[in-house]
Amino acid sequence: MQLHSISLLQFKNYTNRSFDFPKKVVAICGNNGMGKTNILDAIHYLCFTKSYFSNTDTINVQQGARGFRIEGQFTLSGQEEKAVCILRETGKKEFLIDETPYDKFSQHIGRYPCVVIAPDDAVLITGGSEERRGFMDALLSQLDPEYLKQLISYNKIIQQRNSFLKTAAETGTLDEALLTVLDDQLTPPGTFIFSKRRDALMSFLPKVKRLYTEIAQQEEYLSLLYESRLLETEFGELLQASRQKDGILGRTTVGIHRDDINIQLGVQPFKNIASQGQRKSLLFALKITELELLASEKKFSPILLLDDVFEKLDEERISNLLAKVCVENDGQVFITDTNKERITRHMQALGIDFHLIEL
Repeated sequence: MQLHSISLLQFKNYTNRSFDFPKKVVAICGNNGMGKTNILDAIHYLCFTKSYFSNTDTINVQQGARGFRIEGQFTLSGQEEKAVCILRETGKKEFLIDETPYDKFSQHIGRYPCVVIAPDDAVLITGGSEERRGFMDALLSQLDPEYLKQLISYNKIIQQRNSFLKTAAETGTLDEALLTVLDDQLTPPGTFIFSKRRDALMSFLPKVKRLYTEIAQQEEYLSLLYESRLLETEFGELLQASRQKDGILGRTTVGIHRDDINIQLGVQPFKNIASQGQRKSLLFALKITELELLASEKKFSPILLLDDVFEKLDEERISNLLAKVCVENDGQVFITDTNKERITRHMQALGIDFHLIEL
């Protein structure tokens, strides 16, 4: 898979601009505020039908305009194809492959696998469990369309169950029969998602640990464990046992929406005691393992987007990271940096043939 070019119309700070990507490694350099990250986000739109950095499409429309258009020319498995994402003036979004629109955007996920490493991704380490669940879900949704379908179903039913429980708590009356119907609907997708997470993380997390040690270049007592109450009890039984508590609190207190990846350094939570360098090393280990798993399952390498990742990294770590993602990895890589001389020096030292875009 390769992205050969991208065209941006009324997208963020670009009125009408096109960029060609003739090589596997693309470095995008310029001062802050010039639009480096916006190019990466446009690529993310073509891979996921949405922004990586914001939840609202309209915020990405150029100021004064009323819609945007992103077009990318890809080669996938030897075939050329065009991907287009359009946000209409009405607020309606469309996504097309070779002029054929999708009925559901979820059908596109996984077609162009992509991994992003950005400064704010540190929240994956320091934030709450929802950040790590989001990471798991994004990875597994790219690997398995059925996973994404079941996840959408689960989230829809859990909203219905929570709305029902909230109303029951406010009125003081609980319809046990209706709750049973909701539980019966919730159990299959919840069990499916749990099984997929458990099986994937069984091999994924040990690889993250090994890569972290390699990046850190020293042995540390790091542990990563998948946490889910479904590891001990069937989901249906958990729902039944938590009914009284759920009824009082007005929300569903058990299920895969409570899962987490427990990360510890020694006997303490990693996020509480890890240095900035250790956090960054773990972030790189998680993302590069994600990259390797996607490449292994898809039989071709994902696109890798690196946004401003060199800040506060020493020269040796920068070199090691570039060797890992640009030399050992055979997929297409896009890197932003404010320092053209730094990125050029490292690329040349490693013998990497790269395309430079200056903004």
